[in-house]
Amino acid sequence: MDRKTFLKVTAGAALGGTAYLAACRDEPGGLDAPPGQRTLPPAAIGLQLYTVRHALVRDMNGTLGAVADAGYEEVEFAGYYDHPPEEVRDLVQAHGLDPVSAHVPIEAFRQDLSGVLAAATTVGHRYLILPWLAEEERASLDGYRALAQEMNQLGLACQEAGLRFGYHNHEFEFATVEGGRPFDVLLNETDPALVTFELDLFWIIDGGGNVQSYFEAHPGRFALCHVKGREAGTGRMVDVGDGDIPWEGIFAQSRTAGFEHFLVEHDLPDEAMRTIRRSRSYLESLQF
Repeated sequence: MDRKTFLKVTAGAALGGTAYLAACRDEPGGLDAPPGQRTLPPAAIGLQLYTVRHALVRDMNGTLGAVADAGYEEVEFAGYYDHPPEEVRDLVQAHGLDPVSAHVPIEAFRQDLSGVLAAATTVGHRYLILPWLAEEERASLDGYRALAQEMNQLGLACQEAGLRFGYHNHEFEFATVEGGRPFDVLLNETDPALVTFELDLFWIIDGGGNVQSYFEAHPGRFALCHVKGREAGTGRMVDVGDGDIPWEGIFAQSRTAGFEHFLVEHDLPDEAMRTIRRSRSYLESLQF
């Protein structure tokens, strides 16, 4: 799906939502194509803007333009860098970008939920993602059970505002705590109708989780994924296409997982713009 088609699909429909995803599936080689004929639709390849955060601080307008020029059409925010939501909305629209999602700290949800929802609606997000838990939030399985119930409530509030709530993992959710895995608690004790998951494929592998087994045990729970490379042996984060993560096999299970948004990320790139171009080029080359 080229940018012209993407903009046509998204025009006038809350930045595309249902019509956009349907178009991604219906495109030749889209998400509903048979295995072996499926390609990752270009319009479904997004970028977590944390990757280019330093450039955003200096020049948000220019950086978003460079992201669009690199071929990305979806972006996920991790803060607005002191820009008001109305300005962020205007900038993403000016560059033809779909602000599909945003990372929001748990403190912001707790302190100003109505403000968070209002900002998300203004910018045009469809997902709000809880991206991280401080150590004091992850001391026990009971703590995770309580968090799961809080996530259900946040999911309901998001649903009522026309949004979806999700959770993004790191590696610590896969470490054994009191005989159980926190990620299993969060999956099992949240309502699939209210809470989705953004599966960070680097961190689940780094934490020792089995990607395939989670797809099979929880089909459809992972609407979004973070795509970042991991170097064998060192565990170092690298550009997508470098390292040892078996992307083709993982993406062949996209329908089982529920993947609808593929978001490139690199936490510490040496050259952020080079990283995002190389990563997108690799993803475009995949056939699965």
